[in-house]
Amino acid sequence: CRPLAEMTRSDFPLPRLSPRIAAWRDEVANGRGLQVVSGVPVDDWSVDESSAFFWGLGQHLGRPGAQNRRGDLLGHVRDTGADRNDRYVRQYLTTQDIPFHCDAADMVGLLCLRTAKSGGLSRIASSVSVYNELLRRRPDLAPRLFEPFMLDTRDEAEANGLKALPVPPCRHAAGVLRTFWHSEYFRTSQRHDGIRLTNAENELLDLYDEISGSPDFHVDMALEPGDVQLLSNHSVIHARTDYEDHADPALKRHLLRLWISL
Repeated sequence: CRPLAEMTRSDFPLPRLSPRIAAWRDEVANGRGLQVVSGVPVDDWSVDESSAFFWGLGQHLGRPGAQNRRGDLLGHVRDTGADRNDRYVRQYLTTQDIPFHCDAADMVGLLCLRTAKSGGLSRIASSVSVYNELLRRRPDLAPRLFEPFMLDTRDEAEANGLKALPVPPCRHAAGVLRTFWHSEYFRTSQRHDGIRLTNAENELLDLYDEISGSPDFHVDMALEPGDVQLLSNHSVIHARTDYEDHADPALKRHLLRLWISL
């Protein structure tokens, strides 16, 4: 069996499903920014078989890209025992809650294999709605979103020594608002020399997170085994609630993840 990274769309012919996949892709890229598909028989498959299916689906949606400095193309979202109190650890490797953010791809896809004992809900919000509310409340702060913040690389770019890079949270593309939000990484960039946030910038980050965290602006989703969640990183921000895992390693929460370029 060849490694997944060597397998392309032609290795996964899906003539009957392809029209539906195209519609899911369009819904994420040009519609609501969200698509959920249920019923993948992961309980009948091994992790390797589920991985092969999800990789093949990703090939039909677009081009999966690397998710960390190791170049992993298919991520495993599960608790590795990493210190959940370490502010600089990749939070998906722990059981802690993950604040609202976007990932470095057009689309993020999750396939749920197993759920936690409790918690671990997927939380999503429209970044367009959040921006509109922030603009309504504080029109004086909103323009700052279109200027770069320094984003902490969390040592993911260690090879070239890049500790932080400038990223504008908001841009307009053909008249459509596109967002890349990662307030926690904007904040921790201050651990590097020469990077400091002003009081107004901190106020802006706090307000954006406050609006996102309001039940009026987000929805919680409990993904079940066999559920696929596809999200736009341009029009949707996502988070995860804290969770308690099972004591039995065979039952621990486990999701597969793809970062997909469209």
